[in-house]
Amino acid sequence: MAKKIYVGNISYTTTEDDLQNLFEQYGTVLSVNIIVDRDTNRSKGFGFVEMEDGSAADAAISELDGKESGGRNIRVNEALERKPRQNNY
Repeated sequence: MAKKIYVGNISYTTTEDDLQNLFEQYGTVLSVNIIVDRDTNRSKGFGFVEMEDGSAADAAISELDGKESGGRNIRVNEALERKPRQNNY
């Protein structure tokens, strides 16, 4: 079963291809998405990787969390479901 992974503290110069190459060492990567600011189109320093196999994703999380990538120690953990926004009008 596929698993979505949060990747934080990534370098602003890291590309989606860079993340794909990093995570492919552990298994099949289904998608990579680096979150960008809609006004500046610059990376916000975090993104998401979806991996095909849950055990491969768990291995990637345990091996890559805290490791250096692009000059920064990245944070890697299982992505949490996004809660719906509440309008406080």
